[in-house]
This record gives sequence, C-alpha cells and structure tokens, in this order.
Amino acid sequence: MKLTTRPLRIVFMGTPDFAVASLKALIEANLEVVGVITAPDRPAGRGRKLQASAVKEFALSQQLKVLQPTNLKDEGFVNALRELNANLQVVVAFRMLPEVVWRMPEYGTFNLHASLLPQYRGAAPINWAIINGETETGVTTFFIDDKIDTGGIIMQRTEPIHPDDNAGTLHDRLMLTGAKLVVETCKQIEGSNVKSIAQKEVPTLKPAHKIHRNTCQINWNDDLVNIHNHIRGLSPYPAAWCYFMNEGKEDTIKIFKTEKELANHALETGQLLVENNRLKVAVTDGYLHLLEIQLPGKRRMEVKALLNGLNLDKDAHLR
Repeated sequence: MKLTTRPLRIVFMGTPDFAVASLKALIEANLEVVGVITAPDRPAGRGRKLQASAVKEFALSQQLKVLQPTNLKDEGFVNALRELNANLQVVVAFRMLPEVVWRMPEYGTFNLHASLLPQYRGAAPINWAIINGETETGVTTFFIDDKIDTGGIIMQRTEPIHPDDNAGTLHDRLMLTGAKLVVETCKQIEGSNVKSIAQKEVPTLKPAHKIHRNTCQINWNDDLVNIHNHIRGLSPYPAAWCYFMNEGKEDTIKIFKTEKELANHALETGQLLVENNRLKVAVTDGYLHLLEIQLPGKRRMEVKALLNGLNLDKDAHLR
C-alpha cells in the first residue's frame, strides 16, 4: 500500500546552540518551518546588555518568524501560536510546555532528548551520563505528554562515550546526531508511517536533574575514578570546583581536565605535590594529575604553564 505524504508546517522551539543544529538541519532538508519559539532576550556580560538566544539569532538570519513568550500559557501567545497554523511542533532544549501548547498541532509535538530514554530524564543528561561513568548514551525523539521526558519513543540513536570525552565534546557529537534524528523523525511523520513505543519500565532509573553549584563541588574523599568522571562530566561548563589551601589562604579553583594514577600511598587526601613538572593531588586510591585549572581572577590554563609562577607550601592541599 502506498503511504500518503502529508506536508508539514513546523513550529520549532529551542534556545541554546544545541538546538540550532536541529533547526538548521530542518531547513537544509527543505522542511517548512513556519515559526520559531525561543526564550526572551536576557541581560548578559558586564554591561548587562540584552542578548538574543542562539536559536533567535539563527532564526532571524533565515528570515523566520520568532516569538519570545515569557509565559507559555499567556492567551496572547497561545493565539499567536495558533495563527501560525502548524501541524507539527519540534522541541529541542526548551522549557516544559503546558498542555494547551503541546496538544495544539494535528500531528503532535515531539522532543529531542540527549539520552537513551527512559534513562537520564531531566535537564542535564549529558553531564550525568559522564559523571556516572557510562560508556554509551544517545539521543531520543519522543512525543511530549503531561510529564517530563516520559512520552512514547519514536526513534533512538546510540553514541559511545570515549574515555577522553568531557561534557563539551559529547555535547557536540550528540548535537549533530540529534539534528539528523530530528529530520528522520519529521520524515516519518510526513510519510504517515510514524510509530511510537511506550517507554519501558526499568527497575532503576538514573535521573539527570539540574546541575547546581553544590553539585559541582569535588569530594576528594571519593575514589579516583569517580572524582575523574565528576570533573570531566562538568567540563567545560559549569566546571567542577574545590577549595585551594596554600600559604595560609583559601581560594576557590575550577578544575577542567585530569588524568588518573592508581597507586598506594600514605598521604592525606587532598594533599598537593609537584613531581616532574606535574601537579597532582592525593586521593584514597591514588593520585589525580591536574592538567587544566582556573585560579580566581585568572583564565583557564594548562597546569604546566601555571607551575612556573606557582609557589606551593608543604601543607598545600585541596578540599
């Protein structure tokens, strides 16, 4: 039986760079995007000038209509959205939608999520997959329902997590893999052959809740592998941090890149030492070599360069 093609009129919803790749892929696939919904402009930088989202900047460069609601339930916004006469909504890295919005289009509203659902539902799936030491993750498209990341799965693609990955490198690969999946999902819907499958019940769900400042603090009493994964899972943003005690002063530093060294030693956890022009910190089951850090008021630097002007006293440590 020949499948019927149904022309799509797409409203795209997203805000950061991660979403731009999907919007760009839709346009390059010659799919009709009739409007873009993104966050309001925000004050940024020292001058606190209003800054448009990455999605808005790209949308305007493509002469697309842009709406920037502060309240997604606002009657004026809902009416403006309805006037776009879309039959499909595509959501990538946006807010939770009220029912009046996600139920509006004839063919539904689907979301791209940067994990293999049902695992890592929530705001920070890329970070938590690395923090938890996963070796594989992926992207999922699913139809939105009234809960967070629980709707019927349309398509999934897996992506390996390499030992030298951090949140930034994995983000960039998932962004491109996800953009391709968004187009494939739209093509399925356009061809009237889309099928969604209810998410499986699994005994243990790993959440991906929002990253806060206290989430980023390093616990030097944890084991070597966990600390290393914690740091790379938060690099380059928002970055793992800890207290640096040296010469009677306490500062806060950020750590972006480390290497593991399993070893037996009798040093106190957190003690710093320099060996062969390398800086390392003692942990319970070895040493963590610090490769890239940021001192207060300074830019991110390679530790080799930093050591030239850094004086460590014998009691210097991290906590």
